[in-house]
Amino acid sequence: MKIGIISDTHGDMKSIEKAIPYLEKCNLIIHAGDYIDDAEYIHYATDVEVKCVKGNCDSYNSDGNYELTFSVENRKFFLCHGHYHNVKIDVNSLYKFAKDNDIDVVVFGHTHVPTYKVIDNIIFINPGSLSYPREKSDKSFGILTIEDKIFYEEIKI
Repeated sequence: MKIGIISDTHGDMKSIEKAIPYLEKCNLIIHAGDYIDDAEYIHYATDVEVKCVKGNCDSYNSDGNYELTFSVENRKFFLCHGHYHNVKIDVNSLYKFAKDNDIDVVVFGHTHVPTYKVIDNIIFINPGSLSYPREKSDKSFGILTIEDKIFYEEIKI
């Protein structure tokens, strides 16, 4: 199972188009907010199911949720943008939520900085931003491969 993970696209269609050839090879795509409308475009461009949430820049849109929990390959995922969990400071709020709810994989955005870390067997992924990378990072997204083990690849555009 290959899962494309993307966030903070902010309507940057040029960068989204560069990511499409990778994303259309995935079985599922996760969009962690800012702009939720981009998730709909990615779905139509790839014909791949997209799980998405709203971010802090999506308050104009009444459709969609700010958080989503779902399972893939017997692993429980929690998806949020992260602004309600203070991710610009640390992942402590997400960690506590994940521990309390038996979450295996947490996907978030908001910081525009790619992150992959494992704490107490919980995977935390922020794919960075395709539009406005921060802290000297590149425009990026990720591919999570779930087989016997989990592999994560950061892809720079």
